[in-house]
Amino acid sequence: MSRWKELPAELHPHVHQLIVRLRRLKDRSELSTRQLATKTGYSAKSWQRYLNGRSLPPREAVEAMARVGGDDPPRLLVMHEIAAQRWAEGRVVTTDAAEDSSATPAQPATEQQPYRRHLRAAVTAGAVVTVLSVSAALLLAVRLTEARAQLAHDRSDVAATAPATVSASLVPVIYTCRLEQRDGRWNAGLSRTTDVLLSNAQVGLEVAEAQCLLQRAGTAPGEIDGVFGPKTRRAVERMQKQNGLIVNGVIDPPTWQALRSADAK
Repeated sequence: MSRWKELPAELHPHVHQLIVRLRRLKDRSELSTRQLATKTGYSAKSWQRYLNGRSLPPREAVEAMARVGGDDPPRLLVMHEIAAQRWAEGRVVTTDAAEDSSATPAQPATEQQPYRRHLRAAVTAGAVVTVLSVSAALLLAVRLTEARAQLAHDRSDVAATAPATVSASLVPVIYTCRLEQRDGRWNAGLSRTTDVLLSNAQVGLEVAEAQCLLQRAGTAPGEIDGVFGPKTRRAVERMQKQNGLIVNGVIDPPTWQALRSADAK
């Protein structure tokens, strides 16, 4: 069992609860932070920040930890959503205090309180909207940068399962598809998953595996770079339509089954 540092006292109880849960899942997985980084696509330093309460992990990192630790992703994601709201609210506490202290002394307290309450609610809502908007816009860039940095730092470990070329300038990673059919199922040598959900903005070996299988099925996703972008989504939709699946652009278990099938169209 890991010996964890005490979490910052100023953390909101909901944020504290989420981080404690993530720590338990890491302990259950018996993985080091470096091994955890390899499995999730987030760097070891990022996980150290997340698990010590210095920054809030993104939604995708929490979902990845749930898979690694064998927890129920939807329940953990609900905890993350609540914690994210509390985290954003915590950033505007100082602003609220400054607004209260600047109130005109002559103004009665009973008149100040409704104004402050509405102003506090408006500032909090604006902060949450800003955080969510910026997170959506920067998610792909952050995930890609962290994944490439981790590969460059520990490429000897990654090379055993994911052949890639990474330079010091973080040029795009290009994976090699090593297709083989075994027991009637196709594999590309990057991941053997059949149930990991993949969608826009995700990065990693599972995405590269899916891209290789899409290429084999005749719906080329562009470069095999491990990045789930617009080209990959369009390739998934074409493949789903050809195989009579629900066309949602998401690689779900039925789509994995069709991709790995020997007679995938």
